[in-house]
Amino acid sequence: MGSHRRLAPTSGFNQGAGAALCVLSAAAAALGGVPANAAPHEDTRAEVDRLYTEAEKATEAYNKADESAGRLRRQVGDAQDRIARQQERINTMRDKLGSLAGAQYRSGGIDPALALLFSDNPADYLDKASVLDRITAHDAGELQDLQSAMRDLAQERAEAVGKLAELEKSRKAVAIHKKAVERKLAKARRLLNSLPYAERAAYARASRAGGIPDLGSALPSSARAAAAIAAARSALGRPYVWGANGPSGFDCSGLMQWAYGRAGMQLPRTSEEQRYAGRQVPLSEARPGDLVTYHSDASHVAMYMGNGQVIHAPYPGAPVRYDPVDMMPVSSVTRV
Repeated sequence: MGSHRRLAPTSGFNQGAGAALCVLSAAAAALGGVPANAAPHEDTRAEVDRLYTEAEKATEAYNKADESAGRLRRQVGDAQDRIARQQERINTMRDKLGSLAGAQYRSGGIDPALALLFSDNPADYLDKASVLDRITAHDAGELQDLQSAMRDLAQERAEAVGKLAELEKSRKAVAIHKKAVERKLAKARRLLNSLPYAERAAYARASRAGGIPDLGSALPSSARAAAAIAAARSALGRPYVWGANGPSGFDCSGLMQWAYGRAGMQLPRTSEEQRYAGRQVPLSEARPGDLVTYHSDASHVAMYMGNGQVIHAPYPGAPVRYDPVDMMPVSSVTRV
């Protein structure tokens, strides 16, 4: 990752879909606080930044896989409930058909012509026969209903089996992404620990930096945006936690989802999806509460706060804070 210089926003918005990720918005700011004689360790710091960036890619991939697994778990649960209800219905229909079949056998066990011939009361026999005919017709309809219900049950079971297979694959994907995050973060920590104390301290100071800037007088685009801004401000100083969406810790997309959730709107989980959660506007027209994504693959997401400032969850070790909107190339601005 390069230095934290102000880069001009990209003109136009790249619509390519990529794995949504949070990028270290201010990690390289530490370089400004490092003594000039620290040049031999530039490569180490650059590698730490790169690992944090890759860890955030894996974090957003983890978020996406975890969301998919959750959705599949709910679908499997719903399917199992439907199967149980359908099975109960089939059992009831079978019991009813069994009773009807028994009644017909007991009442109609001889040839109808002989039964009429030997009957003491032919009129009574004919009445009974008429009832049995109606029962038989009703029985046929019940049997068709039972057959249809059993076909539906078989289809439900087949679909449930498919969902369970998808769920298992999704669980494995979650585990893979989780391991990737942990591996990259562990390597980044080892590299940081290899730096001289003064450089580690400078990096830590840069990670904690960020007071409350002048946000100007621009108004939010809506009452909902105003509520989301208030929620995001209340999260200032809370730690970055990968895969978290509050309230005690956040990753970048988790902070946006939590803030707008407090405003009564459910945003998608990943920054890639959040890019398309509303109407895109030019950066020059950004208003407080708008979502700002960075790089062509929606590599990071923040909330515009006014006067060229955003609030965001930067990267591991850096708490929720303000930073300039042009800290990285802007990909899109979305008005939710």
